[in-house]
Amino acid sequence: MRKMQRQKGSVMLIAIFVIALMTTLVVGIAQMNTEQIQIIQNQIYATDALCIAEAGLNDAFSEIRDDNGWDSGFSSKSYSGGRYNVEVDGSPPYVTVTSTGMNANGFVAEVEADITIGGSGPYIIRIDEYKINDSN
Repeated sequence: MRKMQRQKGSVMLIAIFVIALMTTLVVGIAQMNTEQIQIIQNQIYATDALCIAEAGLNDAFSEIRDDNGWDSGFSSKSYSGGRYNVEVDGSPPYVTVTSTGMNANGFVAEVEADITIGGSGPYIIRIDEYKINDSN
Protein backbone atom coordinates (compact mmCIF):
# COMPACT_ATOMS: atom_id res chain seq x y z
CA MET A 1 0.00 0.00 0.00
CA ARG A 2 2.71 2.47 0.87
CA LYS A 3 4.31 1.94 -2.51
CA MET A 4 1.11 2.87 -4.34
CA GLN A 5 0.71 6.10 -2.34
CA ARG A 6 4.21 7.24 -3.23
CA GLN A 7 3.56 6.61 -6.90
CA LYS A 8 0.30 8.56 -6.82
CA GLY A 9 2.04 11.50 -5.19
CA SER A 10 4.86 11.55 -7.72
CA VAL A 11 2.38 11.42 -10.63
CA MET A 12 0.57 14.39 -9.17
CA LEU A 13 3.83 16.36 -8.85
CA ILE A 14 4.75 15.55 -12.45
CA ALA A 15 1.28 16.62 -13.62
CA ILE A 16 1.58 19.94 -11.76
CA PHE A 17 5.04 20.51 -13.23
CA VAL A 18 3.78 19.78 -16.78
CA ILE A 19 0.81 22.12 -16.29
CA ALA A 20 3.11 24.89 -15.02
CA LEU A 21 5.47 24.36 -17.97
CA MET A 22 2.62 24.46 -20.48
CA THR A 23 1.19 27.60 -18.86
CA THR A 24 4.57 29.33 -19.14
CA LEU A 25 4.82 28.33 -22.78
CA VAL A 26 1.32 29.60 -23.60
CA VAL A 27 1.94 32.92 -21.81
CA GLY A 28 5.22 33.37 -23.71
CA ILE A 29 3.57 32.73 -27.07
CA ALA A 30 0.73 35.12 -26.20
CA GLN A 31 3.27 37.82 -25.28
CA MET A 32 5.09 37.38 -28.61
CA ASN A 33 1.80 37.64 -30.50
CA THR A 34 0.86 40.81 -28.61
CA GLU A 35 4.19 42.41 -29.54
CA GLN A 36 3.75 41.45 -33.19
CA ILE A 37 0.28 42.99 -33.25
CA GLN A 38 1.68 46.23 -31.78
CA ILE A 39 4.47 46.30 -34.38
CA ILE A 40 1.94 45.85 -37.19
CA GLN A 41 -0.29 48.58 -35.74
CA ASN A 42 2.67 50.99 -35.54
CA GLN A 43 3.53 50.23 -39.17
CA ILE A 44 -0.04 51.02 -40.21
CA TYR A 45 0.03 54.34 -38.33
CA ALA A 46 3.41 55.28 -39.80
CA THR A 47 2.19 54.49 -43.32
CA ASP A 48 -0.93 56.57 -42.70
CA ALA A 49 1.22 59.55 -41.66
CA LEU A 50 3.33 59.10 -44.80
CA CYS A 51 0.23 59.09 -47.00
CA ILE A 52 -0.92 62.33 -45.38
CA ALA A 53 2.50 63.92 -46.00
CA GLU A 54 2.39 62.83 -49.64
CA ALA A 55 -1.09 64.31 -49.98
CA GLY A 56 0.35 67.65 -48.81
CA LEU A 57 3.10 67.36 -51.41
CA ASN A 58 0.57 66.67 -54.15
CA ASP A 59 -1.56 69.58 -52.98
CA ALA A 60 1.47 71.85 -53.26
CA PHE A 61 2.26 70.49 -56.73
CA SER A 62 -1.28 71.37 -57.78
CA GLU A 63 -0.80 74.96 -56.63
CA ILE A 64 2.59 75.22 -58.35
CA ARG A 65 1.16 73.88 -61.63
CA ASP A 66 -1.30 76.79 -61.60
CA ASP A 67 1.20 79.42 -60.40
CA ASN A 68 4.93 78.71 -60.57
CA GLY A 69 5.60 81.54 -58.09
CA TRP A 70 3.37 80.01 -55.39
CA ASP A 71 5.37 79.70 -52.19
CA SER A 72 2.94 80.31 -49.34
CA GLY A 73 2.69 76.64 -48.32
CA PHE A 74 0.05 75.21 -46.03
CA SER A 75 -0.25 75.26 -42.27
CA SER A 76 -2.11 72.52 -40.43
CA LYS A 77 -4.38 71.63 -43.35
CA SER A 78 -6.79 68.77 -42.58
CA TYR A 79 -6.66 65.57 -44.57
CA SER A 80 -8.02 62.07 -43.89
CA GLY A 81 -8.27 62.47 -40.12
CA GLY A 82 -4.83 64.03 -39.88
CA ARG A 83 -3.04 67.25 -40.80
CA TYR A 84 -0.15 68.36 -42.96
CA ASN A 85 2.15 71.34 -43.17
CA VAL A 86 3.90 72.30 -46.41
CA GLU A 87 6.90 74.60 -46.82
CA VAL A 88 8.23 75.86 -50.15
CA ASP A 89 11.84 77.07 -50.46
CA GLY A 90 13.73 78.44 -53.43
CA SER A 91 12.57 80.27 -56.50
CA PRO A 92 11.50 78.97 -59.91
CA PRO A 93 12.65 76.97 -61.68
CA TYR A 94 14.40 75.21 -58.74
CA VAL A 95 12.19 74.72 -55.71
CA THR A 96 12.21 72.45 -52.66
CA VAL A 97 8.84 71.40 -51.28
CA THR A 98 8.70 69.81 -47.81
CA SER A 99 5.52 68.27 -46.47
CA THR A 100 5.06 66.98 -42.92
CA GLY A 101 2.04 64.80 -42.18
CA MET A 102 0.65 63.78 -38.80
CA ASN A 103 -2.17 61.29 -38.32
CA ALA A 104 -4.73 61.22 -35.53
CA ASN A 105 -2.52 58.87 -33.48
CA GLY A 106 0.39 61.32 -33.42
CA PHE A 107 2.63 59.53 -35.91
CA VAL A 108 4.64 61.94 -38.08
CA ALA A 109 6.22 61.52 -41.51
CA GLU A 110 8.05 63.95 -43.78
CA VAL A 111 8.59 63.98 -47.52
CA GLU A 112 10.77 66.42 -49.41
CA ALA A 113 11.00 66.94 -53.15
CA ASP A 114 13.54 69.00 -55.05
CA ILE A 115 11.73 69.99 -58.21
CA THR A 116 12.32 71.85 -61.44
CA ILE A 117 9.42 73.85 -62.83
CA GLY A 118 9.24 74.25 -66.58
CA GLY A 119 6.96 75.16 -69.44
CA SER A 120 4.05 77.53 -69.18
CA GLY A 121 0.75 77.27 -67.32
CA PRO A 122 -0.11 74.63 -66.40
CA TYR A 123 3.52 74.34 -65.40
CA ILE A 124 5.38 71.06 -65.74
CA ILE A 125 6.95 69.74 -62.55
CA ARG A 126 9.94 67.41 -62.67
CA ILE A 127 10.98 65.75 -59.42
CA ASP A 128 14.78 65.77 -59.29
CA GLU A 129 15.16 64.27 -55.82
CA TYR A 130 12.62 62.74 -53.45
CA LYS A 131 13.35 62.07 -49.76
CA ILE A 132 11.23 60.26 -47.20
CA ASN A 133 11.87 60.85 -43.48
CA ASP A 134 15.37 62.10 -44.21
CA SER A 135 16.71 64.00 -41.21
CA ASN A 136 19.93 65.10 -42.96
